[in-house]
Amino acid sequence: MSEAPLLSVRGLHKSFGALHVLKGVDLAVRSGEVAFLIGPSGGGKSTLIRCINFLETPSSGEITFDGRPLCHEDGRIFHLAPERVLRAARSEMPMVFQHFNLFSHRTVLENVIEGPIMVKRRPRAEAIADAERLLREVGLHDKSDFYPDQLSGGQKQRVAIARALAMRPKLILFDEPTSALDPELVAGILDTIRALADRGMTLVVVSHEMAFARKLADVVHFIADGTIMESGPPDRIFDNPQNPRLSGFIRSILH
Repeated sequence: MSEAPLLSVRGLHKSFGALHVLKGVDLAVRSGEVAFLIGPSGGGKSTLIRCINFLETPSSGEITFDGRPLCHEDGRIFHLAPERVLRAARSEMPMVFQHFNLFSHRTVLENVIEGPIMVKRRPRAEAIADAERLLREVGLHDKSDFYPDQLSGGQKQRVAIARALAMRPKLILFDEPTSALDPELVAGILDTIRALADRGMTLVVVSHEMAFARKLADVVHFIADGTIMESGPPDRIFDNPQNPRLSGFIRSILH
């Protein structure tokens, strides 16, 4: 892994009206690292990665991605990078959503090639060849002409992962990728994510799959009440937590 973080978040705040959701979050993710965000519902996990991807605009703080400042503060003035810079960064760290967010009126293949053609401006033939390869990798090469409503939840999520990979990303954000799936479909998605980690991809995963986090993560961040309360390697986080809130959270999950 490189010394400088691929992604750096410092002092990040996010409010929705009077609701203060993120309260000064600091986070660093290095290239090739698999980082899991765990914690109670409503603690700020999903809001954090939506701010990282600028699907939500932070209220204050700093985000730097691949050496490029995306937002920062100058005194008390909060600055966003130009939209073209944010758009370029977003294309290099796509998000896989819990509810898939596929275009229902487009085929599987059309969903996968949309970003590379419209955002990355790649030739259509190149985008199609890349998409066909990725669909084979996720086991859906025979579904390219299907529409999302013809697929199972697990298949939809694998299309969403292929769509993210088609952007040739530097980092992929996963927001509860298995929470909308029936239990029998979860293992297939976890296997797909594991394969990405085995390839050395940089992943940030919001998940309630504690056993999976323990096996796959390089680092686990525990988020509650809008702050990262404890971070560390999975064995220490799960076996020897230092923060009382984390200890209580783990006990509630295990029992």
